Amino acid sequence: MLALLGLVFWNTSIANDVPKLPVVDLPTFKKDTFNIIKYGAIPDGLSLNTKSINAAILECNKKGGGVVLVPAGLWLTGPIEIKTNVNLHLQKNALLQFTTDFDQYPLVKGNWEGLPQMRNQSPISATDQQNIAITGFGIIDGGGEAWRLVKKDKLTETQWKKLVASGGIVGEDKKSWYPSEKFFKGSQLKNPGVIEPGKTPEFYNSIKDFLRPNLLVITNCKKILLEGVSFQNSPAWCLHPLMSEHLTVKNVDVKNPWYAQNGDGIDLESCKNVLIENSSFDVGDDGICIKSGRDEAGRKRAMPTQDVIIRNCVVYQAHGGFVIGSEMSGGAKNIYVDDCTFIGTDIGLRFKTTRGRGGIVENIFINNISMQNIVGEAILFDMYYAAQDPVPLTGEKREPPKVETQPVSEATPQFKNFTIKNVVCNGAAKAIFVRGLPEMSVKNIVLENMVLQANDGLDMTEGSGIALKNIQLITKNTNPVMNIHNSKDIVLNKIGFKSGAELLLNVTGEKTSGVVLKDTDASKAKKKVEFGFGAGEGSVTAK
Repeated sequence: MLALLGLVFWNTSIANDVPKLPVVDLPTFKKDTFNIIKYGAIPDGLSLNTKSINAAILECNKKGGGVVLVPAGLWLTGPIEIKTNVNLHLQKNALLQFTTDFDQYPLVKGNWEGLPQMRNQSPISATDQQNIAITGFGIIDGGGEAWRLVKKDKLTETQWKKLVASGGIVGEDKKSWYPSEKFFKGSQLKNPGVIEPGKTPEFYNSIKDFLRPNLLVITNCKKILLEGVSFQNSPAWCLHPLMSEHLTVKNVDVKNPWYAQNGDGIDLESCKNVLIENSSFDVGDDGICIKSGRDEAGRKRAMPTQDVIIRNCVVYQAHGGFVIGSEMSGGAKNIYVDDCTFIGTDIGLRFKTTRGRGGIVENIFINNISMQNIVGEAILFDMYYAAQDPVPLTGEKREPPKVETQPVSEATPQFKNFTIKNVVCNGAAKAIFVRGLPEMSVKNIVLENMVLQANDGLDMTEGSGIALKNIQLITKNTNPVMNIHNSKDIVLNKIGFKSGAELLLNVTGEKTSGVVLKDTDASKAKKKVEFGFGAGEGSVTAK
């Protein structure tokens, strides 16, 4: 089938077509083993094993490192801190269950969505450590169901009634459930966790339940390995490496309920030299996400996420399969994504930002992506991100953003220099969506060798230097197949589409120029090109 469509797919790695890939160093450990049972841990699901597990980790660290062993069994615990030269190893059928007793999680200074904030201590954390690992075959469960807001529209009626009967608070609109009074109070405030003068310990304690922790936070660490373990049911984000180097994530499963608020899979923030491979993500928010701080705080940190390899991963339910943003104020560069599959995600390849972020995202190479049953867009570049779910809930109304030109400043974000090749998508609402800012277009993008089956084809606004090469747009709606507005220097080369399409290309906007339609059989469409809203016939050239 693909051969008939005239596509030539690579059989080689993306490494053949990009600069030299980064090298990621692995940690190494002594063979000495520290069994948590010897430190008093009891696998009865009732005894709190926090002190026992942390004692084993501390002694392992003091004696030069080794393996802290979590045997098969159900181990209830509070927060755990990983130390230098320690490999926390879970045997098969080991379940490390974090307690839902919020009193076990003290408030600490942390980071949330790119800003310094007070948070509950994460179930697992490591700060300023090196040569660390979490490995094995067990399960780490964050007890997230006790922490999260839940929207009624995301549950069945039976599930909703059961949740309400369990306690908590239902909002005045009867559409949201809050775990506690403290959570509800925090949810009514703007950025309540942000650390700033005038906020007392008493204030933070009054909204403590709202300041949800990420399941695993690794801060300013080097040589990290996460391998084999299942991480699930996080209060907020699941895996959050922050300002860390030489991270390897392999053969892990990351799981959250699909409705989990902020239930991201992995968020790489201001990290470098990273390998993520052979892993699966089935979560409530973005699956594999690249971040680097938010707004002025992220720009001041000035630590891009860079030199990252992501390969042979599968993302199921998620807001996005592979995502960059929206908190990308420190930038992102030199990222390589290869041989990944997205099934049922809201968006496949999702690149999002907004005014105020600043930051430059560049040198992104993506190859060999398979997608199926994508709810929204297969490929999306959006510089008007509004912190909403990518797909509106039933009955939800959204106003389009107000379009106005603003001065370019350090707070103006940039997306540029992307190469995306060899993508197949079987089912999406829209194949390709590009929306830049009037003062800063999405620019220098190559999209090549694709078969995209979707309801709608291309929708581009404020793009420049964008080339579509050998793209099959198999769309239900063909009026038009492609829409280009206020964009320049756009090459449409070997575009395939359904014979008998109503309109191949709709061109609008007085800024549109340099659109080239090349080696495309436009005669298959009833109408080739239509112009409007200030666009003239000279803006398009056919070759």
